[in-house]
Amino acid sequence: MKLNENILMAAKNLQNNKVRSCLTMLGIIIGVTAVIVMTSIGEGAKQQITQNITAMGSNLLIVFPGRGAQRGGSFGGGAPLKNEVIPILQASSTLVAVIAPESRTRVTLKAGSNSYQTSVLGVTPEYLGVRNYQVASGNVFTEDDLKGRRRVVILGAYVAEMLFPGTNPVGQEIKIGRLRSTVVGVLQTKGQSGYGNNDDVVMMPLTTVQQRLSGKDKLSTIYIQVKSAAEMDAANEEIYNALLKYFEDDETKFNMRNQAEILSSVQQTTATFTLLLGGIAAVSLLVGGIGIMNIMLVAVTERIKEIGIRKALGAQKEEILGLFLIEAVMLSLTGGLVGIGLGWLGSTLISSFSGLSTVISLNAVVVSFVFAVLTGLFFGVYPAYKAAGLRPIDALRHE
Repeated sequence: MKLNENILMAAKNLQNNKVRSCLTMLGIIIGVTAVIVMTSIGEGAKQQITQNITAMGSNLLIVFPGRGAQRGGSFGGGAPLKNEVIPILQASSTLVAVIAPESRTRVTLKAGSNSYQTSVLGVTPEYLGVRNYQVASGNVFTEDDLKGRRRVVILGAYVAEMLFPGTNPVGQEIKIGRLRSTVVGVLQTKGQSGYGNNDDVVMMPLTTVQQRLSGKDKLSTIYIQVKSAAEMDAANEEIYNALLKYFEDDETKFNMRNQAEILSSVQQTTATFTLLLGGIAAVSLLVGGIGIMNIMLVAVTERIKEIGIRKALGAQKEEILGLFLIEAVMLSLTGGLVGIGLGWLGSTLISSFSGLSTVISLNAVVVSFVFAVLTGLFFGVYPAYKAAGLRPIDALRHE
């Protein structure tokens, strides 16, 4: 019997037993669907976290005050960073493009009858570019605003809505603590991230915050933008050495974070998470394969007399073996295709209704589909071998 005849015969047998075929495919369908959905959730989480870290800015070294932690320790506030460290860092490396200091103080904002408590960031004009902030309306403050300690403020989209719901705040006056200030700009929305709400931000000139609000020249964070990603490690070493010298070899007085290292660490973690999810889902494929074997063993029992007739008419052992293997592969192939469709649909629905970001990986689709076909082939071998090994005389006598 030729291969194409076996394929047609297998398709006819499956069509004649629609319910049994569907039940046999169910395990494969669930398995492939689960693999695609689970890996899409993992890939979506990886992409979302990567975007959140990238939203902080590009090619960044981040310096924090220390709190007794060793190099690479946790963030914190202890030994203060002061304005005087900025020119030292600027001169320490030719690889530095921009240094953007930040001084943070928590205050209550008031606009008319509306009030909102948040942190005000004292920054320089370069800060917005370093941190990837864009102005949606109005303008950024200038070097003249910085030098003149002017009472101008830029609001994040969330803060603007809290203080001026439904209206454009540009040109309006607000009170920041006891300081009356003018809104000169509103930032484009950046949305939520693992680090909080990027739109819950208020910016003023660094000098204004330090001299009119907090009364201190302390810095909460220093963002250092390196000229290129390839130079991050070299710049990191030079900046670290400069800080170590400034703090008289006491590395507990400052903390540094390399954005590239943070991103790499997070990506490795999420990749492991995705692999774990995919592995758990792959168990469903294994269960589906066992289902194929069990149903096909039942099919062999039901078709013993048919097998005997085929053998009596001259069908070889290899042809019987091929017929049952083709049926197993066709079941897993069809189940895999249906599973891919349901996996895509499930990932889309999860993204639409739960708010989770999902990304369907082509690798996950291909691997799950190939694994489904191989599962059908593997678990179809024993039933096919059993069918092919029947003696014609025994098969014909079977009741």
